[in-house]
Amino acid sequence: MVGLPGTIAFDEFGRPFIILRDQDRQKRLTGADAIKSHIMAGKQIASTVRTSLGPKGLDKMLVSGDGEVTVTNDGATILKLMDVDHEIGKLMVQLSQSQDDEIGDGTTGVVVLAGALLEQAETLLDKGIHPIRIADGFELAASHAVKHLDTIAEPFPVTKDDTEPLVKVAMTTLGSKIINKCHRQMAEIAVNAVLSVADLEKKDVNFELIKVEGKVGGRMEDTTLVKGVVVDKSMSHSQMPKTLKDVKLAILTCPFEPPKPKTTHKLDVTSAEDYKALQQYEQEKFTQMVDQVKAAGATLAICQWGFDDEANHLLLQKELPAVRWVGGPEIELIAIATGGRIVPRFEELSPDKLGSAGLVREVAFGTSKDKMLVIEECKNTKAVTILVRGGNQMVIEEAKRSLHDALCVVRSLIKDSRIVYGGGASEISCAVAVAKEADQLSTLEQYAFRAFSVALESVPLALAENSGLPSIETLTELKSRQLSEKNNTLGVDCMLTGECDMKSHNVVESLHSKKQQIVLATQLVKMILKIDDVRSQNDV
Repeated sequence: MVGLPGTIAFDEFGRPFIILRDQDRQKRLTGADAIKSHIMAGKQIASTVRTSLGPKGLDKMLVSGDGEVTVTNDGATILKLMDVDHEIGKLMVQLSQSQDDEIGDGTTGVVVLAGALLEQAETLLDKGIHPIRIADGFELAASHAVKHLDTIAEPFPVTKDDTEPLVKVAMTTLGSKIINKCHRQMAEIAVNAVLSVADLEKKDVNFELIKVEGKVGGRMEDTTLVKGVVVDKSMSHSQMPKTLKDVKLAILTCPFEPPKPKTTHKLDVTSAEDYKALQQYEQEKFTQMVDQVKAAGATLAICQWGFDDEANHLLLQKELPAVRWVGGPEIELIAIATGGRIVPRFEELSPDKLGSAGLVREVAFGTSKDKMLVIEECKNTKAVTILVRGGNQMVIEEAKRSLHDALCVVRSLIKDSRIVYGGGASEISCAVAVAKEADQLSTLEQYAFRAFSVALESVPLALAENSGLPSIETLTELKSRQLSEKNNTLGVDCMLTGECDMKSHNVVESLHSKKQQIVLATQLVKMILKIDDVRSQNDV
């Protein structure tokens, strides 16, 4: 009986029943009340991020418990930093997170769609339709919408020679972000970074090779793409040379320190002679270490650990520039970029384990003491670093998040190079197709199909609202024009240019991302509709 939440008892007819433990201290919601409570929570979360959808979407400021401020309009980041207590709210947070992990973009759209589906489900429940029938109807409608997306998708050229189409897609992603004032430059940086590390034959992109570093100061326009590695460190001694050409790097994970006794014995120094002998021994060991590095042919030592002033002075004397306290991930990236091997012991150093780089330079920023080390012209040109500049830390963090979205979209296009048009155009087209299919159905699922069609329209509605347009009129006009002109590229004119054709605006989204949004939102709503009993600890 250990696994049961209570004890078993029998009534006078011998039928068993369970007496639950701590019933008085538990809160219980059942049936329609539970579903209504969940729908309410889901709608609340969706309405929070709804205003940050699209190029005219607003940002949110989130302040953590220790006063750290984040300003962002990235759906996944907003939800992750929000303090959500409700269980269903937490599921919505995970929904945007899974969209972020899989695609990287569309994290706000997927939550808005899930919220709209829940809202429609509420209306159907009030009509007396069983939640399971609604959930099944939604699933059928979602698969129909995804099939329709396949029919309206267009092939998209992805080549290293002509990057213009990819830049346009990256610009669509960055349109709603804080960095849209240097819109094109950022899009080009993202595209070039991905193409540098992409394997177009295998349709694979190794994100490990793209590092995004931020440095406060300078303008956002100063952001650059470095074909190499940028490390937030400087040379260990101020008198070491600031620029090195044709460098051979020794990448070490062992410290420049005399060996310590590995046992628990202690070393007693009882006289000045002993102390001098110990100092002499340490000096010899240091010299031996530096000589080993020099003998291997290294002209720069990159060390994961520190070394004391004595070793530092010796390195300067022996003319061996060195960098200390370089973190593990950076060490790995330097090894990949320079084609070197990470060496754990000085004895193992040999010329074939050294990395090579054409240029290593120390870059100083502004009038401050901030310095960074740039390793360029590497053997393996695939490792790249984006160095983001900005007025303050918040701007830089948001720029990093925005670039991450753009990098992810370019990656998903390399994996599946079909596109659909944004601005709510593909959602309206799917809504029309699903509503049309509903008229062919004779079963109860037709209600769910119609509700799904209305929910899909929530994305263009939100885009129009956020752009200051009359939402219902805009949507109705677009819908009728899509039907009459048979043109599924008509979407919400967020930039108020007077032109609704998204093709001419170059507002494109990856098909994979759009499909994922519909599928993930539907799965979550189906799961929520199937919950009819909630037990939680009553904290009151």
